[in-house]
Amino acid sequence: MTKLVFLLLLLTIDCSKLSYQQVKNGDEGLRTGAELFLDSFPEQLKGKRLGLLMNPTARVGQTHMLDTLISLGHNVKALFAAEHGFRGNVGAGEKIVDGVDEATGLPVFSLYGSTRKPTPEMLAQVDAIIFDMQDVGARFYTYISTLGLVLEAAAEAGVQVWILDRPNPAGGHYVAGWLLEDEYRSFVGAYPIPVAHGMTMGELALMMVGEKWLQINDEAFMPRVIPMFGWKRDMLWPDTGLEWTPPSPNLPAWASAYVYLGTCFFEGSTFSEGRGTPHPFLTLGSPHVSLTEKDLEALEQRWKIGLEAITFTPVSIPDKAPNPKYKNVQSTGVRISESISDLQDPVAFGLDLLRMMLRNAPQDSLNDFRYRLAGTKRIDALLNSDYDPASSWIEDVALFKTKRKPYLIY
Repeated sequence: MTKLVFLLLLLTIDCSKLSYQQVKNGDEGLRTGAELFLDSFPEQLKGKRLGLLMNPTARVGQTHMLDTLISLGHNVKALFAAEHGFRGNVGAGEKIVDGVDEATGLPVFSLYGSTRKPTPEMLAQVDAIIFDMQDVGARFYTYISTLGLVLEAAAEAGVQVWILDRPNPAGGHYVAGWLLEDEYRSFVGAYPIPVAHGMTMGELALMMVGEKWLQINDEAFMPRVIPMFGWKRDMLWPDTGLEWTPPSPNLPAWASAYVYLGTCFFEGSTFSEGRGTPHPFLTLGSPHVSLTEKDLEALEQRWKIGLEAITFTPVSIPDKAPNPKYKNVQSTGVRISESISDLQDPVAFGLDLLRMMLRNAPQDSLNDFRYRLAGTKRIDALLNSDYDPASSWIEDVALFKTKRKPYLIY
């Protein structure tokens, strides 16, 4: 499909209250797709039975979209829960079951349990699904997989999906990591994109359809994307002026989410990734790590980031980290500073840090989950080498940047 066709899939919003030139000049600041959606609620959805695929990040100001839509009298009939749940209070990897939302009495259908693709019975209750979830910009963040399955199931059932676009917290230019190889497709890597893809969820939805990763043949059920105004691809999250709402329990701050693009690889090892501490993905180690000041200084200079050798003890935290690695066991390792504005390549940094930790903890090891995260076995050659991690995926990134061009909205 041509870019013109994709542009026709974007909702034309009545922006009489806000001209593009005002946004461009910074007079109004960034406005999310959700905000614009509420300003000019689509005529096509008035009176329709709505299903919401959302989590706590679906906010305009301090108010959740569910509460806003109900208060405006819209016909919300069902809620759909991705990983971590609709209310965002379920730990990573924990299965979610169907239930009822206590605050509203609405049915909640789980898309992170025995069922990951909406069933015809679920979709029979709605005419349209509104998707509003903050992504973090990582291929292995499961909201991408859920979006793809929902788009496909909805098209099969004759249900429209509207995507309210939000910023990529790592920016729109940053692309890093290997392309996913078919052998390692999973729920933490469903599509052939790099580890850090530099796209919004709206753009990814268009790419899923355009590259035929999804089987959607009827244009009436192509994804409808409500774009943002005022977002530029060179913006990191602090540049947006938006308040950070954790998209999952263990990413409490933007610094955690940004570094997560690389430190998530620690999940493919025996090292603690910091769950069960106040600073997950910024706190890393095990009972066996022995770091030297020289090691940390070399990494600090190379990546322009603050590192501190620490001792920590992971503990059980209900609804966040009920059973973390090395629970109640004192561990040693490193704490990454939250002052990360100078960190240019979090994926390469995370892999370099993992490589250094492995060399300083011979009792620790890797597991096969690393291949699902990396999307390739090429990670092994990198971790056994001394070369710059980014040199390992130069061709993959160049290929992807060319392929994604027709689908970029901003």
